Amino acid sequence: MKKMDVSIIIPTKNAGELLDKVLKAVFEQKTEYSYEVICVDSGSGDRTLEIIQSYPCRLYQIPASQFGHGKTRNYGASLGSGEFIVFLTQDALPATDTWLQNFIDAMKLDPEIAGGFGIHYPYPDCNLLDVRNLKLHFKGFGEENTIFYLEDKERYEKEEGYRHFLAFFSDNNSCLRRSVWEKYPYEDVNFAEDQFWARKIIELGYKKVYCPYAPVYHSHNYKLSTYFARYFDEYKGLYELHHYEMMDHWRRIPGLWYRQVRMDCSYFRHLEGITKKEKLHWMFYSLFREHAYFWGGYLGGKYHGYSERKQKFLDRHISQQYKQKKA
Repeated sequence: MKKMDVSIIIPTKNAGELLDKVLKAVFEQKTEYSYEVICVDSGSGDRTLEIIQSYPCRLYQIPASQFGHGKTRNYGASLGSGEFIVFLTQDALPATDTWLQNFIDAMKLDPEIAGGFGIHYPYPDCNLLDVRNLKLHFKGFGEENTIFYLEDKERYEKEEGYRHFLAFFSDNNSCLRRSVWEKYPYEDVNFAEDQFWARKIIELGYKKVYCPYAPVYHSHNYKLSTYFARYFDEYKGLYELHHYEMMDHWRRIPGLWYRQVRMDCSYFRHLEGITKKEKLHWMFYSLFREHAYFWGGYLGGKYHGYSERKQKFLDRHISQQYKQKKA
């Protein structure tokens, strides 16, 4: 088998028609690097397999019961030969035909770079809160290719935000150096396998790179009713990763919720190009979504301090990850 420069790994399940656009964009890349595309499917019942087979991909299938965010990506990576491993999700659409070239060029800036992540653009139909949040989040990593590493160990020990910043990584659109991944593959965890990995390599003295020149479109318009469960799972995972709790007591929620909704409403009022009716809609949207954020995040962060009986109750009645595992 010919050795490639890059192995692109895409886990799939019921990806829908968007996968066709993703694969089309992947195979239209203008790059000097040789690459292979490996899809690992875990039980699709729609046209996903048909779409994959219409492109020169290598397709592997596993039972849904064997899927794991970390272990499935490890499995896909183990099937490839590339010096670099690119992880892409089925709904992350490369936004340019130089996405791959720029990504690998960034990885080659320093031999101590173990991994890199690229910017996410919101899809045109993305809800306005996520449009704002995505823009602000990625802007914080810089406007150019930027290398991060553990420069200040004392600050790392003392400052929660600094630890989160250095550990941030997103395998919706990421690249790993195979030689490092072979020593330190992803852990088999329920949440944030990418950030567990990034925290490990940062603490081991490796570097990571942020590449704004390797963009993908990636955003979600989840049903408003699902956000409570999503934030519960997210902050449950953040505790496992950083022992981080959103707040120490539920009595802080009303004040934080009120201030956040005020900030959101100010943002909507000053937006141009939308009508007053649309602004009113998004203000009401903010009321419900931020309420879900603070309550879901609070319960998720406190989860590990609850009794086993209460944990089981919360998982059964709230957690989406729990329900997916039982499905």
